[in-house]
Amino acid sequence: MSQKLSNRKMEMRLLCSSVRKYSGTSNYKKCVELICKAMSKYPDAPEPHNLFGVILEKRGDHEEAMRHFRAACALDPMYVPAQYNLDHFGTFFDRGKCAFDESDCPQEDSQEYEYEQDELDIYKEK
Repeated sequence: MSQKLSNRKMEMRLLCSSVRKYSGTSNYKKCVELICKAMSKYPDAPEPHNLFGVILEKRGDHEEAMRHFRAACALDPMYVPAQYNLDHFGTFFDRGKCAFDESDCPQEDSQEYEYEQDELDIYKEK
């Protein structure tokens, strides 16, 4: 089981890297071929759907791209690149960069916040 997971993780990294490379040269046909093969082999993996969304967004098919970002989130709600892309492309204004994998996502500030409750039971940051 652990070996299967390790192989899948390695294949997904390779897929992300390959799609990044081919999309950089606008070889979207090769990207779609690789992604579809991965979707077939790993139907429960969020990475291929996220990557397909990135390619669709690059090709100007925003509506379909958003569907694939949502599918990736549904498969794994903790998959950060899909969450990032949903947030990033779910606005009225293009914000430029997409997330092929975790390395494209900004690190969240791990700062802890403290809150206090006022007399109206409203919590405010200290």
